[in-house]
Amino acid sequence: MTTQTDRSANPPADYSSLRGYNSFLLVVAGLGGLLYGIDVGIIGGALPYLEATSRLTAAQLSVIVAAVLLGSVLSTLFAGVIADAIGRKPLMILSGAVFVLSIPVIALSHGYAPLFFGRLFQGISGGFIGVVVPLYLAECLPAATRGKGTGVFQWLLTLGIVAAAVVGIYYSYRVQAVALTSNAATLFGFKDQAWRRIFWASLPPGVLFILGSLRVTESPRWLFQRGKRDLAKVALLHSRTPEQADFEMREMEETARAAAARRVSGSKIGESLLQRKYVIPFLLACIILFCNTATGINSIIGYNTSILLQSGLSDLGAHWGYVAFTVINFLMTIVGMALVDRKGRKFLLILGTSGIIVSLVSVGMLFLKTEKLSVDARDAIQFMVAPNQELALRFDRAAAERLLAGAGSAGQRIASGRASLAIIYSYGDFTASTSYARSGDPAAAPLQITRASCVPANKVEAFFKNPIGNLEAARSAPLRIDKALIGQVPGSSQGWRVALCLYAFMAFFALGPGVCVWLALSELMPTRIRSNGMSIALVINQLVSATLAGIFLPFVSKHGYSSMFFLFSGFTVVYFLVAAFLLPETKGKTLEEIEVHFARRATPREN
Repeated sequence: MTTQTDRSANPPADYSSLRGYNSFLLVVAGLGGLLYGIDVGIIGGALPYLEATSRLTAAQLSVIVAAVLLGSVLSTLFAGVIADAIGRKPLMILSGAVFVLSIPVIALSHGYAPLFFGRLFQGISGGFIGVVVPLYLAECLPAATRGKGTGVFQWLLTLGIVAAAVVGIYYSYRVQAVALTSNAATLFGFKDQAWRRIFWASLPPGVLFILGSLRVTESPRWLFQRGKRDLAKVALLHSRTPEQADFEMREMEETARAAAARRVSGSKIGESLLQRKYVIPFLLACIILFCNTATGINSIIGYNTSILLQSGLSDLGAHWGYVAFTVINFLMTIVGMALVDRKGRKFLLILGTSGIIVSLVSVGMLFLKTEKLSVDARDAIQFMVAPNQELALRFDRAAAERLLAGAGSAGQRIASGRASLAIIYSYGDFTASTSYARSGDPAAAPLQITRASCVPANKVEAFFKNPIGNLEAARSAPLRIDKALIGQVPGSSQGWRVALCLYAFMAFFALGPGVCVWLALSELMPTRIRSNGMSIALVINQLVSATLAGIFLPFVSKHGYSSMFFLFSGFTVVYFLVAAFLLPETKGKTLEEIEVHFARRATPREN
C-alpha cells in the first residue's frame, strides 16, 4: 500500500499526463488479458505433442486441458472477497505471481500429477485476472471510454492466444524437419521437448504484468468504500480532469448517502444479492456468462489443432489453421472495440450470436457427413485383449487394413491410410475412451487401455465418475470393448471447409460476445456487490467451461464431433434470446446510472 500512496500523491497535472497514464493503465490491464489468453490458448499448440508423448488417456488429457478452467473456478470463488479485502492492485500482483510459478511446474513435469497441478495454478491465475482486471478497469476508466478500455483487455487476450499459436506453429515446422531427417525415436524425443518449450515461452508476459501492476494506482471506488476519500479523489485525478473527478466523487457520495438513508429508515436490512433490485442484473450476468462459455469457445480454442487434424488437415496445416483462427480473433476484436461504444453492447451481442449459431451448425454438418461412414470394429478389438485384461494397439496403416477387412463392404469405403480409431471401453460399471488415433501418423504412441485408465483410484473419485457404480467389482471385472469406431479422415479440402466455418465462428464471437461479455459482467453489477457478484457469475462461467473441456474428448470419441458442435449451437440459441429480449443497453452510462436503472425497475415491487 505504500507504493500506492506514494504514487497517488502526485497525480498528473495536464492533459498529456492524463493520456499517458491512461495509456499505461490500458497496457497493464492488457497484459492481464494477454496472460488470460495464454492460459486459454497455450495448450492448443502443445496438446498434439503432449498427446503423442505423454501416454495419457483421453480422459486424462481432457482433465489437463480442463485443469486451467477448474483452477479458474477455485480462484474465482474467492477473487471478489480477496479483491475487497486487500484491494484490486495487490490481487493483480498476486495473479501475475501465480502465473509465473505455474510455468516451471508444467515445463519440468514428468507424469500426470505435476501437469495437472501446474495447469491448475495457471487457472487460478486466470480466475483472479478474469475478475480483478475487468473490475479494476470498470472502476478506474471514465464512462465514455470504459467500453474501449475493457475491449483492450479482450484485445490483448486474443493477442495472447495468437502468441501461443505462433509459438505452436514454430515448433510444428521444427517437428516436420525432424520427421524428415530422423527416426521415430528421435522424433518422439523432440515432440516431448516441444510441448515443454512452448510453455517456457509464455513466462515473460507474466513477469511484465507483475512489474506493470506495481506502478498503477488503486481503484478509486475501492478506496472510497474504505473511507479513504482523499486518496480516492487523487486516484481519480490520475485518469480524469478535475471537473470529471469532482462529478464522479459527488455521484459516489450521493449513492453512499442514499444507501445509508435506506439502512437508517429500516427499509433495507443489508446490501445482498437477494435484494430485488440486484436479482435482475445478477441473473442477467450469470446467464450471459453461462451462455458465453457454452458456445464452446474455450473448448474450440483448446482443442482447435486436434479438431482440424480430425477434419482432414495435416499436422502443419492444422497448426497454420490454428494461427489463422487466432489472428481472426485478434483482428475482429479490434473491430468490436471500435463499435462497442458506438453501436452498443446489445446490438453486437445479437449480431455475434446469430453468426455463431450458423457457423456451429455448419461445422456440425460437415463432420456428420464423414462420421456417417464410420464402422464399429468392436469384436475384432475385443479379440486382441490380453489375458491381463489390458490392450496395447499401434493403429498404423497395416492395423487399419486388417480391421477394415473384417468390417466387410462397409470397411471398403474407408481408406486405410487415412483412417481414425477411437475405442470406448469399460471395466464393470466404469467407462472410458481413448483419444483419436490416426493411421497416417507414424510417430503416434500406441493406444493403451489399462484398468488404471478407467477404474477410479478411490471411492471419492468413483462417486463423481459414477455414483451408483460398484468400485470393488470393477477392480476385478474383465475389459469390455463397448465400441471401436473406425472413421474416415477426410481430405484437406474438407478440412479447410471446417476451418473456414470455425473462422466465421471466431469472427462473430470476437465481434460480439468476446468484447461485450466483460462489459456486461462489470457494468450490470451494482457497486456494492460488484466484486462478489462478479465472482459468483464467473464461477458459473468457469464451471461450464471446465465441464465442457473435461468431457470434450470422451464425448466426441463416443458421439462424434458433430454432436458436440450441435450442442454448442443449442446453447447459443439461448444466448441470442437473452441478448435480444432481456439485456438493457448500457453504453455511455456511468456505473451509478446503470445501478439507478435497475433500482427503478425494482421499486414498484418493493415495500
